[in-house]
Amino acid sequence: MQNKVFYYARVSSKEQHLDRQLEAFRKLGADERDIITDKESGKSLERSGYQALKNTMLRSGDTLIIKSLDRLSRNKTDIHNELQYFKEHNIHLKVIDLPTTMMALPKGQEWVFDMVNNILIEVLGTIAEQERLTIRQRQQEGIEAAKTQGKHLGRPRIEKPANWDEVYGEWKSGTITAKEAMNRLGMKKTVFYKLMKNP
Repeated sequence: MQNKVFYYARVSSKEQHLDRQLEAFRKLGADERDIITDKESGKSLERSGYQALKNTMLRSGDTLIIKSLDRLSRNKTDIHNELQYFKEHNIHLKVIDLPTTMMALPKGQEWVFDMVNNILIEVLGTIAEQERLTIRQRQQEGIEAAKTQGKHLGRPRIEKPANWDEVYGEWKSGTITAKEAMNRLGMKKTVFYKLMKNP
């Protein structure tokens, strides 16, 4: 079976235009039938066009051409994972904005593409990991700063009503039912039992 070339274009919203990406594909001789598009955010990979392309169209030995890496995703971890997926499934990724990936190589020198792909995977993985560590560090610094200032973190504390001790005591002694206690306190079951753990 002959290997195919597919093209993928994406913009973040319905108001934006795909023209620039489509024009770049046409210059490469793209057939309209082989161009898949999405007008959805790059925050998630769960885009109808992309998922159809990845799961039902692309086969081992095929080539996918995109204008730039951020057309795959805005998330470096996702890009890293997709590059890894293409590598494992023998799908050649060509990125117009990365000329090295667009080179026509003589048969037997496909290893150059593998080398470039490996470098991209490594670099993006390192950047993504560094960003995760930076975010974690900033969160920790924010928590420490908030604690220093005496701020309460997490969900707001539930304030006990003025009649809590009295009603809780009656419920505890069996004088009133839990339902009656909740009615008198004016609170829901979940809140009542949450406060009960720390009377």
